Formats: sequence, structure tokens, C-alpha cells
Amino acid sequence: MGKPHSQDLRERVVAAVAAGASRRAAGERFQVSAASAVRWAMLKRQTGEVRPRSRRKSNSSPLEAHADWLLKLVADEPGLTLAQTEERLLAERGLTTTERSIRRFYKRHQITFKKKSARRRAGAAGRRRRKGEVEGHAAGA
Repeated sequence: MGKPHSQDLRERVVAAVAAGASRRAAGERFQVSAASAVRWAMLKRQTGEVRPRSRRKSNSSPLEAHADWLLKLVADEPGLTLAQTEERLLAERGLTTTERSIRRFYKRHQITFKKKSARRRAGAAGRRRRKGEVEGHAAGA
């Protein structure tokens, strides 16, 4: 999405329309689309201004209404997976959501999960050491 046109350009286009030019002619004169000229003239008529709308997204996540419960859940049971959290939301709160939404919620609230230290790193496939083998040398060789 591109940047909004300047306030000055919007005002000049609307002034040209107010002076009697058609919206299409005003758009061509100032090198903007006819649709923009129509929208700006309508905006001026409805609100008295031609200022662009805010481009900030509002947070419309349905999980925010359950933020306290979710944060308490992750504090009480840090081992829950996203799928388990999703199931709990449906069972206990009746809220249908996705793992991705839950992940974004946790990211917004700076909740991170560490791997369990009990897990060991996987080695290369088929390269297991045999009993008595020293690294790089076969036993008895």
C-alpha cells in the first residue's frame, strides 16, 4: 500500500472541484485518479476535511478479552503446547481460535518458551557410536 497523498494536494483538488471543475478534470489536472478526486470531494462534503484516515491498525484480537486468563494459564502450566492452549480456550472459554493467533498473542505480550533441557540434541543419522569405539577409531583396530 502506498503513502497517502499530501494534505496540500487533496485541498487543491477539492478546491478545483468547488470552483466548478468536474472531479475527473480536477484529477487529471493534478495527476491523481478520478476516484481519488471523487472520494476527497465526498469526504470534504461529509466531514468538512480531506485529511487521510489513520493507517494504524487497531488490535481486534478476540484473545485480548481473555488476556488475564491466558497469561495466568501460561504461568501456571508453562509446558502447554499451542494446540493444548487452543483446546483449553475452546473447552473452558468457548472461544474458537487458531494456534497462529495464540502465537501472535504471546508475541505481543513478550511470552517466550524455552526448549526443555531434558531433550538431547539429535546426532547425524546412522552415525551412532558402538560400545568401545573411540571417536574416529574403531575398537580393536
